[in-house]
Amino acid sequence: MGDLTNQAERVRYEALRTQLALERASFEPQWRDALDLTSPTRARFCLGEGNRGDRRNQKILDSHGSMASRTLSAGLMSGVTSPARPWFKLTTSDPDLAEFSRVKNWLSAVSDRMRTLMLKSNLYNTLPAVYKDLGDVGTAPFIVEEDFRTVFRTQSFAPGSYYIAKDYRGKVNVFFREFRMTVRNVVHMFAVDRITNKIDWKNVSPTVKNLWDQQQYEQWIDICHVIEPNEFYNPALADRNNKFKKFKSVYYERGTTSAAKNYSSSIDPNVMLRRGGYDYFPVLCPRWSVTNEDAYATDCPGFTALGDLRQLMWSQKRKAEAIEKKVRPPMVAPTKMKTQRVSILPSDITYVDTDGGSLPSFRPAFNVVFDIRELAEDIAQVKQAISRAYYEDLFFAITELDRRQVTAREIDERREEKLLALGPVYEQLNQDQNDDLIDIVYALMEKQGEFEGSLKPPEELEGQDLKVEYVSIMAQAQKLIGVSSIERFSGFVEGIAGYDQSVLDKINNDELVEVYGDALSINPKIIRSQDDVDQMRQQRAEAQQQAQRAQQAQQSAMAVKNLAQAPIENDNALGQILDFAQAGAGAQVA
Repeated sequence: MGDLTNQAERVRYEALRTQLALERASFEPQWRDALDLTSPTRARFCLGEGNRGDRRNQKILDSHGSMASRTLSAGLMSGVTSPARPWFKLTTSDPDLAEFSRVKNWLSAVSDRMRTLMLKSNLYNTLPAVYKDLGDVGTAPFIVEEDFRTVFRTQSFAPGSYYIAKDYRGKVNVFFREFRMTVRNVVHMFAVDRITNKIDWKNVSPTVKNLWDQQQYEQWIDICHVIEPNEFYNPALADRNNKFKKFKSVYYERGTTSAAKNYSSSIDPNVMLRRGGYDYFPVLCPRWSVTNEDAYATDCPGFTALGDLRQLMWSQKRKAEAIEKKVRPPMVAPTKMKTQRVSILPSDITYVDTDGGSLPSFRPAFNVVFDIRELAEDIAQVKQAISRAYYEDLFFAITELDRRQVTAREIDERREEKLLALGPVYEQLNQDQNDDLIDIVYALMEKQGEFEGSLKPPEELEGQDLKVEYVSIMAQAQKLIGVSSIERFSGFVEGIAGYDQSVLDKINNDELVEVYGDALSINPKIIRSQDDVDQMRQQRAEAQQQAQRAQQAQQSAMAVKNLAQAPIENDNALGQILDFAQAGAGAQVA
């Protein structure tokens, strides 16, 4: 395939955008419904929805769904990628190599360095929004790009502002985004030369230049960004030219709009804002649950709870109406009172005639007693269903227990049992997000020379593949099932050892400590490597042998000293030995 002209390339991208929009169209109604009832300000189905402060929560009559969504986001943040504690560590495919002292220390140091860089970047500011979208609409892409100050930076994308497609393996590999930038930002991002700090107008359309010359710096420009596999990919040339990188990235203008004039017709189709490329696919796209060949998630808490959310709003509306009818009931009155002042305010008086009847002329339209207790109970059940859909019972498991009646261990066990309910989602999250995130951060660290000096890899790792082991709360919850088995087994063996010590010969205590520490994700600096343990034991054995030899030498010296000081008499042992020696010497002379 030869190079396309800018105009032909733009036509192809616009056709791609149309096709991707048609693919996403069937998901949009459910996205809109879920967001309207949980996070209405996150929707960006139209470019004009950005940078607006108007109220969008008119459909929300009860905030329980919004708070449940917030709880899920916070729970995933602390349970999967907590910034306050390690949630992953690097290791090797060879477990014996991973226990080698230099390798073990290097892996631990690199893992610590990666976590430090994540704290310095804006990753932990981006992930809460990602997890919130993941719970509400099931799909939550965000981009990881190189940054020379913090190694990398991230940005999340609001639902409705992007399109995606995936490859034959189910991994997202096409990303198309529509967004808006001001003229000022377009010029600074795409036209200013970073070295000379001068503006090169060939990268932007005449429309943008005219607006800049007119000092309309805050005029909005519609931009498209496309990331897709590069048909010209050449690994041998990728480091020298972005054109040959594995994925290509293109920015171009779609149009310029304002209240006074639509400038879209004046966009120059031959101008592309920027062409670039990536050695990796920079968009991570976690999805809650995917069905077969679908690119977007087909299930998530927001979809599960959608019916309950609608019922909750309807029930709250009816409950408010019932209370209003009790407090301010509809009234009936004779037509002659139409021009008369009437009131139902407390302590106020309305004068009416009974017209000779038994009922007052001014009275409530009906005397039905509204018992809203059943409605309140139904609302409570609906809220409970929403909480279960968003796993609030999981994340609030500890607060539901009375700490004065249960042990800390029991609290942990109950929490861990609940965390296992998110096991399939956690595995999907690792596949779509965490695995690629760590690979990208590691690659960018290597590119920027982080693995030099003290972080230079040991020779033993040359040609070896590294792998990631997750040690988050959720990962440990799955491992702790094995920990309980180890503890029960150890207690069983200890009971037998009480009357038969030989049973301890069946236990490999070193391996028991390794497995137990691994299950609890103990810092590798706490548990010594097997090489260090073997060396310590050898030194201890040598020290014991030296001590034994010194003790034997001391005993021998003491024995010699005692013999030297002992009196020689015929009736003691020393005298008999001397007589025997002299007799033997005389026999030899004869």
